[in-house]
Amino acid sequence: MKWRAFKRLKTPVGEKELGTLRAGDWVLLSGRIYTARDQAHQRIAEAVLKGKRLPVSFKGQAIYYCGPTPAKPGAVIGSAGPTTSSRMDKYLETVLKLGVVVTIGKGERSKSAKELCKKYHAVYLVSVGGAGAYLSERVKNAEVVLWQELGPEAIYELYVEDFPCLVAYDILGNDYFERRRYCARKAR
Repeated sequence: MKWRAFKRLKTPVGEKELGTLRAGDWVLLSGRIYTARDQAHQRIAEAVLKGKRLPVSFKGQAIYYCGPTPAKPGAVIGSAGPTTSSRMDKYLETVLKLGVVVTIGKGERSKSAKELCKKYHAVYLVSVGGAGAYLSERVKNAEVVLWQELGPEAIYELYVEDFPCLVAYDILGNDYFERRRYCARKAR
């Protein structure tokens, strides 16, 4: 495999930066990102449905599908690996309408999720599953900002430095997974 240079991306992310990313690009993400898994997404959707204002602004921000484990003494955070993104697909349009422009997780998503990324000019990044301990080293600060009673499924505000990701879906609708399947078929 030919090694490619990482592109640097800092939150909050603007349209110009998103426009430079293509499916298959490697990214080092820095800045503030928010964690949210199934229960947090459900609560976000319920709040939006009821017309409630969330105390967190997601404009130009990233949501990382992660439920970090408790930090060991002296550590900022415990293991912080990605979870399967497709479980959050039913909530994707809701968070994109709130201004989220980057989602991070693992695995492929539904066709509608890919279309929503294109429609709202958002990107979907994947990170390495099973590498939660390594990824936690990229987290420089972690704080629960919403729904602490959800434990690891609460919304955490993380400050990350050089958090490694791969662009799976870009704002043009390009799909890394689809391209890899095509290349694999051509190689046979």
